[in-house]
Amino acid sequence: MDSYERKILKELRKNGRMTNQELSERINLSPSPCLRRVRAMEESGLIVGYTTVIDQAVLGKPVTLFVRIKLQQHNKQGVAEFERGIIESENVLACYLVSGEYDYLLHIIAEDLNSYEKFVRTELHNLPGVAGIDTGFAYGCIKPPSGLYVAGPGPSKLS
Repeated sequence: MDSYERKILKELRKNGRMTNQELSERINLSPSPCLRRVRAMEESGLIVGYTTVIDQAVLGKPVTLFVRIKLQQHNKQGVAEFERGIIESENVLACYLVSGEYDYLLHIIAEDLNSYEKFVRTELHNLPGVAGIDTGFAYGCIKPPSGLYVAGPGPSKLS
């Protein structure tokens, strides 16, 4: 990845909706090569998509929770059913398979504590194989997610 590709990614992280003309001006590269580089990064799988950042408080879900889940067993069918339930849940923003005492870390948003309790009772408790649930509440966000940071030289899938 060269310096232009890093600049492109940095700018698109800030605003994925800018025009190619605007992007090319910001990185000091003419529009055609700029567009070719963006397309190459999309085709290589480096850029996997574009998204809209939604303010969760304005959406009516100001509560952020991090939930650790422990499974009773780790058989193929049970894990697949658990993961399918998590993927289908609209309340789960992200789910990570983690090492340590727990098996999964969920990032969840909710309207309030009552709605989170309802989610636990009606969704989490009904997923197969759940042996333990440990919840932590975020009371502030210092640095919200905004895509990956692209620093210095590294391997490139574009060459």
